[in-house]
Amino acid sequence: MAARTRPSERQRRLGAELRKLRRRAGLSGDAAGVLLDADRTRISHIEAGRMDVPRNGLYRLLRSYGCPEGPFFDGLMEMAHDRGKGWWDEYGEILGRSLLDLAELEARATGIRMHEPVFIPGMLQTPDYAHAVISTLEEDRENVDRYVRFRLARQRVLERETAGAVPYHAIVHESALRVRVGSARTMRRQLLKLIETARLPQVTLQVFPFAAGAHPAFAGPFVLFGGASPELDTAYVDTFGSPVFIGDGGRLAEYGRMFRRLSALALAPVDPETAPESHESRDSLSLIQHLMYEL
Repeated sequence: MAARTRPSERQRRLGAELRKLRRRAGLSGDAAGVLLDADRTRISHIEAGRMDVPRNGLYRLLRSYGCPEGPFFDGLMEMAHDRGKGWWDEYGEILGRSLLDLAELEARATGIRMHEPVFIPGMLQTPDYAHAVISTLEEDRENVDRYVRFRLARQRVLERETAGAVPYHAIVHESALRVRVGSARTMRRQLLKLIETARLPQVTLQVFPFAAGAHPAFAGPFVLFGGASPELDTAYVDTFGSPVFIGDGGRLAEYGRMFRRLSALALAPVDPETAPESHESRDSLSLIQHLMYEL
């Protein structure tokens, strides 16, 4: 079997977790190879995500590495069983690997928490807003249309039935609500969509107001994806168009603490069931409605 040259994030993450477990168990690559009746080179490929490991072989590795059965064990087995096939495959020849990985992460996440300081999050964008944003980065009209279709397709995660709904918590900076993207009509419809989406029981939407002051997270957006177990959580950080996927426990913890701090400083979540006149204090819904009236 030839080694793949472009492993997905799921494949790389599975390999990285196996490497950590092997080293923690004090086993060499040669010793791990014996367990699969393979050589060190194949183990190296597996740990780099360049080769798959058979399900029964993975089971032997995990047991030999001392990984206890439970959510983490089951999560690794599922990652190996999952072949990463999904609706995003039709965009494989158009988009970069990182965007396909993002769609796959969203599809299998047990929860999504994201912070956006500049634009409305892609998962919450209207077609017109998405088209206006992408048009600032891409001149080819056909490519713009493809990127818009892909972005809207990602929103299917929020359209799942209640039983399969994924908890989604977005913290959007006030500046993202005020920056004019497209026409006034586009912005008005976009703000209305934020309120409509916040009606979904699995969605929590907060606005981080100017009045809350500066925060280190202003450096850029990030997303936290819940895995089958906390050890399999992933952070996605888009730094100047160069996305990075983070699976390191220490760095993940830092982003988790940052998100909790942002949530504590942000306005109370949107509660569409509450009438505007009943708001005793400024909250996310009242600010969004105020900005709609200004357009």
